[in-house]
Amino acid sequence: MRLAVRMPPGPVLPFAAGRAPRLPLWAAPMAGGPSSTALLATVGAAGGLGVLPGGYLTPEAFEQRLDALAAASPAPWAVNLFLPGPPTADPEGVAAHAAALGPLAAAHGVALGEPRWEDDAIDAKVELLAGRRPAAVTLTFACPDPGLVGRLRDATGALVVATTTTPAEAAEATAAGVDALTVQGSEAGGHRGAFRDDPAAPGGGQLVPLLDLLRRTRAETPLPLLAAGGLMSGADVRRALDAGASGAQLGTAFLCTPEAGTSPTHRRALLDRRYAGTTVTRAFTGRPARGLANPMATAHPGAPSAYPEVHHLTRPLRAAAAEQGDPDAVHLWAGEGWRGVTEEPAGDLVRRIARDAGLGDG
Repeated sequence: MRLAVRMPPGPVLPFAAGRAPRLPLWAAPMAGGPSSTALLATVGAAGGLGVLPGGYLTPEAFEQRLDALAAASPAPWAVNLFLPGPPTADPEGVAAHAAALGPLAAAHGVALGEPRWEDDAIDAKVELLAGRRPAAVTLTFACPDPGLVGRLRDATGALVVATTTTPAEAAEATAAGVDALTVQGSEAGGHRGAFRDDPAAPGGGQLVPLLDLLRRTRAETPLPLLAAGGLMSGADVRRALDAGASGAQLGTAFLCTPEAGTSPTHRRALLDRRYAGTTVTRAFTGRPARGLANPMATAHPGAPSAYPEVHHLTRPLRAAAAEQGDPDAVHLWAGEGWRGVTEEPAGDLVRRIARDAGLGDG
């Protein structure tokens, strides 16, 4: 017997014809490996929307990922781009962080990388999207300017979505002309999407729990809201939808699925419950991000606000630690609901969450 379907009460996400997923469930863009082509294709086949992470990739690698995803699945898909911020205002802090991490890098047999600023090749990636048909393009780390919003919409016909962490950011992004907002609660794993990283705030700014953020944001904007942060179950998703979201984005829930490209070191740390909880840290990349509270995450509370300079600085150390199976010195991004991770196939996970959220069977 089919269950009664309770669709989101919020505004409908205005996808272009033929590009809407069957379910309002998105697989978050997890840059650096977890969001594999296999994971995104499987989520799409189950009725959700896989989001390809464009962050960290060269334009050539980004194009290869786009081609691979298009070849792997006929289902709708989306893409995420990092928006560049300014170069660091704290080079002395970067140098001090490098000095503090030098012995740890040496113990892993590598030298630290060269801290440098770059814009993540944003213009080249926008050009590569021209003529393709993503269902949505999501933007993270800054408020997009109206010109970029228009370029993306004209080039792709996609929904343009800004990532926001406060009601004030939501109002700013609405004024920029985006079509929808990803509302990132404080529970979310990975990088905080705050428009401006306040060095005086450990989280880069306000850390507002998701349900409270949804309700406050709904009062600021008529745009559809995509909920993100700590969503691990159908019950979590249903609460977010009932709080005003038009869809839900899950990341940590997929980290240990067979299809995910999560490193073995990261998987073991999650499944073995090696660490007591999560924390928000700048130690790995120079931007606040939530991950498991391993020694490197907790030992550097004064790490500078300097993204992507610190990202490039620590990259060799993080890669070596992951390859050597040392979870104490690698970023282990995870949201506050991380204890709910499972090893079930991604398609089964999507269908279970949809069913338990009252969205049907996918």
